[in-house]
Parts: sequence; structure tokens; C-alpha cells
Amino acid sequence: SGEIVSYNIGDHPTTDFVMKPLIELIHKRPKLNYRMTVHSDQGIQYQTNAWRQTLKKNHIFQSMSRRATCLDNAPMESFFHTMKVEM
Repeated sequence: SGEIVSYNIGDHPTTDFVMKPLIELIHKRPKLNYRMTVHSDQGIQYQTNAWRQTLKKNHIFQSMSRRATCLDNAPMESFFHTMKVEM
């Protein structure tokens, strides 16, 4: 639906920073008969064992585009751009 279901705002992108909204998302989403996809960038926090194992345990597929190729996540990239400009 394009709805933002969970988020976190902070000064530093750490593993804990990205795990909090992921756990919130997992608790909020309904039980699905199909896998869910989460789009992320290539930040190191999205490559940690904690992040990847949590996704795997909950049948969530990670979509991570190559550098400078954000077409699969264009709506969020646009949102982040607007937010950074406003800040």
C-alpha cells in the first residue's frame, strides 16, 4: 500500500537503530501465507547477522539494490530526500 508501518529516527545508523523498527513491523503485520519484502540500502547495519537472521526467521525477503540503483525503492528514496532537504 506504500504505507509507512514502522520507523526510527536517529543520528547514527547502527544495528540497534534498524532492528527496532524491524521488530515493530514483525509484531504489527498479519500472519501471511507468502513472504514479505523489505527494501534496504547497502548500509553495513543491513548486512549484520542479527538483521539477516531476523528476516530469515520471519520469512522476509531483503531487496537491496546495487549502488546508485534505487528503482525498487524509489518512493522511499524520494521521501528521504525531501526529509533531508527540510531538515
